[in-house]
Amino acid sequence: MVSKKELKDALINLGLEKGMALEVHSSLSSFGELEGGAMTVIDTLKELVTDQGSIFMPALRLSPELPLTDEDKKLGITVKIKVLPREEKRTAMGLIADTFRTLPGTLCGADVISTAGWGKHADEAVKGGLDWAIHNGGKALLLGVDIYKLTAMHYMEEITPKEIGEVFAPNAEVNKIYPPEEWFIECGHPPVKAWYKIQDLAYERGLIKESMIGSCKAMFFDILNVVSIYREELERDPFGLWGMKKMNNSEEK
Repeated sequence: MVSKKELKDALINLGLEKGMALEVHSSLSSFGELEGGAMTVIDTLKELVTDQGSIFMPALRLSPELPLTDEDKKLGITVKIKVLPREEKRTAMGLIADTFRTLPGTLCGADVISTAGWGKHADEAVKGGLDWAIHNGGKALLLGVDIYKLTAMHYMEEITPKEIGEVFAPNAEVNKIYPPEEWFIECGHPPVKAWYKIQDLAYERGLIKESMIGSCKAMFFDILNVVSIYREELERDPFGLWGMKKMNNSEEK
């Protein structure tokens, strides 16, 4: 059993402090057993950051990945996620984030892709998601998850060549079965998990501080420092980053 004191001491040692803007992604189950569950994490973060700081968590109304049928596989579908109704209490964001977004004092956007915020700059979550935190010295805290949960990474992707996304986009037949306003569908995977390259580079540059809290691996870093590596690699060689050959008219050379 991880106690609240153990959690708080570990987070202080990582560098959490008063007035900080913090993007948090988490897996409650990664702790094994945690005294007080999700509310212990939320309360501890608030105590450390205080209302002079800000906490941001994902509030995407998305289900976990759903099992694929044989017909899905024949259509080339590799990822199937349902868009959830606004009143849905549990999402793929995890119990900590799902609890956080419903608490008094938390502000949250109403869109499918939204961010929940608390504290001094909570309104920035509604106005611009994580944009304010990224560009105002915000830190990221990953509890039991890795860089593939870091929403801020997506904020660097406007420079990604459209051809990369088009390779894995569903065709008209798939969209007819799974309307885009109700589903997130992918057809295929890039050969390489590019974000792990970024995570490895961040470790190599000494940008990530980590600690074990019970069985939970915690990672803590400056958001912009890490996501900027992703942007640099997208600018330098976007196709190579994803292990793909450069496209021409949607066909490989």
